[in-house]
Amino acid sequence: MKIRVLISIIFRRYGLWIAAFMVLLLGYLIFRAYRREDMDWRFVQAFGIRLPMRYGIHGIDVSRHNDRINWKRVRQMEAEGVRLQFVFVKATEGATMTDKHFDKNWREAKKSALRRGAYHFYHPTRDPLKQAQNFIRHVELATGDFAPVVDFEVTNGQSDETIINGLRQWLATIEEHYKARPIIYTNGNLYKRYIKGNLDDYPLWIADYSTKHLRSYDPDYLYLWQHSQNGWVQGIRGQVDFNVFVMDEDRLAEICL
Repeated sequence: MKIRVLISIIFRRYGLWIAAFMVLLLGYLIFRAYRREDMDWRFVQAFGIRLPMRYGIHGIDVSRHNDRINWKRVRQMEAEGVRLQFVFVKATEGATMTDKHFDKNWREAKKSALRRGAYHFYHPTRDPLKQAQNFIRHVELATGDFAPVVDFEVTNGQSDETIINGLRQWLATIEEHYKARPIIYTNGNLYKRYIKGNLDDYPLWIADYSTKHLRSYDPDYLYLWQHSQNGWVQGIRGQVDFNVFVMDEDRLAEICL
């Protein structure tokens, strides 16, 4: 009813053409709002999970927990029109640890023509500058690679101030070195408590397995969505995390070198 009244007022004041334009614009906005929530979930047998088919760029992330990977089989896998296009590889953790399969995974991902990214598992109890240097020592990025990622999953009993300031130091150090804005990976609860309102201007990669929409996250900064931990991919033992790029496809370069 309110929409009818609004259209009527516009029509009386501005005439038929402007009223028609406003009706079309309103319809377009309603359509876009609907499309944002219409994920078009489809179960894809080969991957063993439902995929949000409204997005066209699908990918995975891996670490030593996935053991040795046959990257040729990964790249060749295609099912119901879906082919994996990117992969994030764990590189480092804390101030000194490295993923034992990183070097091989990093090389093979590039050979397989997958767009690749590297991530660091962040520990709030460790020196953020030493953690940043750990990542820098082991990760060399090339044009076309994703920007560096900080994987923020644990708080280790630290205060909010310690966590936020530490993340800010890690991000600033990494950005200065690679000349690229780092990506923050985290889950919904940690996002609401630590990222939102503090580190909003960094690209966001959210892990949220139960959501039916993404309205809880800033649409201007949400680029990646990890929607499942239970996928299957040829060439990888065990279950795999699945992700999608949620921006318009021509904006992928915004989070790459």
